[in-house]
Amino acid sequence: MSLRNVAIIAHVDHGKTTLVDQLFRQSGTFRDNQRVEERAMDSNDLEKERGITILAKCTSVDWHGTRINIVDTPGHADFGGEVERILSMVDGVILLVDSSEGAMPQTKFVTGKALALGLKPIVVVNKIDRSDARVQEVLDEVFDLFVSLEASDEQLDFPVLYASGRNGYASDDPEAREGTLEPLFNKIVEHVPAPSVDPDAQFKFLVTLLDRDNFLGRILTGRVESGTVKMNQPIHALDPDGKVIETGRATKIMSFRGLERVPVEEAKAGDIISLAGMTVATVANTIADTSVTEPLHAQPIDPPTLSMRFAVNDSPMAGREGTKVTSRMIRDRLFREAESNVAIKVTESDDKDSFEVAGRGELQLGVLIETMRREGFELGISRPRVLFRDGPNGREEPYETVVIDVDEEHSGTVVEKMSIRKAEMTDMRPSGGGKTRITFSAPSRGLIGYHGEFLSDTRGTGIMNRLFEKYGPYKGVIEGRKNGVLISNGAGEANAYALNALEERGILMVAPGDPLYEGIIIGENAKPDDLEVNPMKSKQLTNFRASGGKDDAIRLTPPRRLTLEQAIAYIDDDELVEVTPKSIRLRKRHLDPHERKRASRAKAA
Repeated sequence: MSLRNVAIIAHVDHGKTTLVDQLFRQSGTFRDNQRVEERAMDSNDLEKERGITILAKCTSVDWHGTRINIVDTPGHADFGGEVERILSMVDGVILLVDSSEGAMPQTKFVTGKALALGLKPIVVVNKIDRSDARVQEVLDEVFDLFVSLEASDEQLDFPVLYASGRNGYASDDPEAREGTLEPLFNKIVEHVPAPSVDPDAQFKFLVTLLDRDNFLGRILTGRVESGTVKMNQPIHALDPDGKVIETGRATKIMSFRGLERVPVEEAKAGDIISLAGMTVATVANTIADTSVTEPLHAQPIDPPTLSMRFAVNDSPMAGREGTKVTSRMIRDRLFREAESNVAIKVTESDDKDSFEVAGRGELQLGVLIETMRREGFELGISRPRVLFRDGPNGREEPYETVVIDVDEEHSGTVVEKMSIRKAEMTDMRPSGGGKTRITFSAPSRGLIGYHGEFLSDTRGTGIMNRLFEKYGPYKGVIEGRKNGVLISNGAGEANAYALNALEERGILMVAPGDPLYEGIIIGENAKPDDLEVNPMKSKQLTNFRASGGKDDAIRLTPPRRLTLEQAIAYIDDDELVEVTPKSIRLRKRHLDPHERKRASRAKAA
């Protein structure tokens, strides 16, 4: 059986996962009577909720005697650690672009990596049945993008198909509105080369993905670069320098069939497989026959740019809602995450009660916190901070390219807000339909927490895409949150009478009956300073009654409840987000007011 290995690249929401579903259906991978979820590839709960691909996944379909291994890649640059390595195990890429939105910054990120590796793309213009499709312009944009990414002449001579993934057809004709995906299958078989591997050499395999199985332990996924591996064959793992890390046996070899991993007796050069039997080997290691001493070249990984502190929850409500609350449990979970996700680095603090977790962006770390929360963990999370480094001209900080699509009426506000955050506008052009596309180069530091404000400034219509650009000169102080917070001065339950009196002080974040403790944040102050208040105060009982039954007529504005991402972006350096399986609370790092004063004096000094 001949073999083709291909990755699908697309921006978030351009229909990649839906297209793969249709490829399954039309290749006969799913039986006609088999019930399959929509977007079967996005299997993780958070992927389903957010509608994005977080983890890369491998699948395969058989088409007239050719096995096509398809790798679905994440579109978000925060998960770029995955993308770089995955591309090293495929021989071609399908670039999927939306017929209206065109080539987007995250597409640029992955496409740039693919072109640099010499892969030849097949361009599929998807959603051609959209009423606002602009097919020819989008193709011109893709060509310009390839030119700007220094594609070779061969790469610029790319084949194009016009498709509707949802309706299951692809064609050479942009006017087609029906048919099947047969042209796409044929194009993959014709255009993507078979793997250039050596079947007669010793067995070598580069680990590109790692996950865990409760029964099999570590499962390493990658492509067999040379030779053959058989069940129970002795193997060893080499690090990128060629040092032997461990020796073991191939206790299980699995190949991909549709969405399933099925056990096989042996795998040959070119196959994408999963392998069990190693306990220490990780991503970027070479698994090989024990006679091999030279490791395979592994793609270097871009450095983390942002870090947060994950601490044991030490609030008075600790342990009430979660089951995993000790530092040892948090430590084991974080180190397990860092093992399988190479874009994350974990360092333990000296006091052993907190961990510095560095990653590629707020989204990536937010997804990790949300996953841990659902697993029963309780955590105290600090404000994200960017990772500086020393350059030839002093201190350097990470910059991002930010591409913003907004209605023209909101563009002035966006430009003003971005300039406050020390961003420089590099391009501004109309993008059709009354919208403007504005491109900025901005320090990552200034973008922390801006997304929520951006959505309210553009009334929910703006789209913002960010991408790591470079390390550049330090931009100086960037103004943080302008308002102070309202802090509870005691413990108890929030009382409607007290909250009613506090409404004029600012925006409340708690409702009557919410449990509170000293040092918890109950709202945002209308003024720049923090204010300690008593949200538990009840009405004094006297013999006098207010006329007309006014007592019962307390009408409170609904509290402002922050999501996890909003809370992390909202807090200041002296505050924490208390995350439990059921609640997200904001609090001061030091709950005791005297300790808070001491800490602020020490900082001022």
